[in-house]
Amino acid sequence: MNKVLIDMYKLRGESYNGLYQFCYHLGLHMAKAQPPDLDLVMYMPKERFGIFGNDVEYAMQRSRDKYYRFNTKQFDIWHVATTISWYRPFNSHTKNILTVHDLNFLEQEEFSAASRKRYLRLTQKRVNRADYLTFISHFAYEQAKRYMNIENKPYEIIYNGTNITASNGAIEPAYISTRPYLFSIGQLHSRKNFHVLPALLVDNDYELVIAGMKNFSYVEKIVEEAKRHGVEDRVKLVGPVSDEEKNWYYQHCHAFVFPSKAEGFGLPVLEAMHFGKPVFISLATSLPEIGGTAAYYFNDFSPEAMRSVFEKGMNEFVSNPVKAVEIKAQAAKFSWEKAVQEYFAVYRKLL
Repeated sequence: MNKVLIDMYKLRGESYNGLYQFCYHLGLHMAKAQPPDLDLVMYMPKERFGIFGNDVEYAMQRSRDKYYRFNTKQFDIWHVATTISWYRPFNSHTKNILTVHDLNFLEQEEFSAASRKRYLRLTQKRVNRADYLTFISHFAYEQAKRYMNIENKPYEIIYNGTNITASNGAIEPAYISTRPYLFSIGQLHSRKNFHVLPALLVDNDYELVIAGMKNFSYVEKIVEEAKRHGVEDRVKLVGPVSDEEKNWYYQHCHAFVFPSKAEGFGLPVLEAMHFGKPVFISLATSLPEIGGTAAYYFNDFSPEAMRSVFEKGMNEFVSNPVKAVEIKAQAAKFSWEKAVQEYFAVYRKLL
């Protein structure tokens, strides 16, 4: 039986990170769908052993492994599931697959020019040693092709699935709005572009609820914009929330708004659409691939243009009884069950 190691590097971090969620759901669905011809080994910190159940094999990831790890030749495939992992096989026998998510650091104001150059150089190094590349969207592929040399390497586009299933529950979060509210979620970095959203609260009674890690300087810009539009009392930055609290916010929001300028995929958009909610998203990067014709798009972030898109979209959503069905159908096109089978097909191709 062929042995495949899947590097779950980001499981050592906090669970509110998008790459953590990718690794968790990829591993969970791979463990459920283990094929008889592939022996899957989940490579992660020891404290995370058992996260995918007891019927899957685990290998302990240690910090020193980035310098050298003995006996990597036992693996036929080494799948680096996140672009930023330091780990790799130390032999010429093991085939190396790298999943490229995005180069979002190039669009992030918090990174200096030197930091961007360094991260791009490190990413190029990982691409160079890969035998096969997978990308989570066509945008991620085009972005990599633009900024790096991918040398005609064989590749596959494999979309993520939705993280929400019928078994996911919903519980009331600590903050519950007493008004109709617009919802968004993500780490409060500049590339998320959240500061343009307070303009949507002008001349109405909505609140804006944004969930996600908020210990970043960009928060000040969001607050400043809320004050500029005179709506600071209706902008709520609630911090990180659990999956169940997030589901509650999705279920009860009036609409989901996501003006991000840098997304390799955009899982929150897919999650909101799973609940049939109208989504108003950026026309930039990968988001049109996810939203399709079921989403509404901001192609201009001026307050007047955004309010026009929002008002027209909400009027169309309310007046069209099948719009929610269309939105859910778009979300249903993406599934982790489909994604893991496509990854298994890549493994077999290399073997």
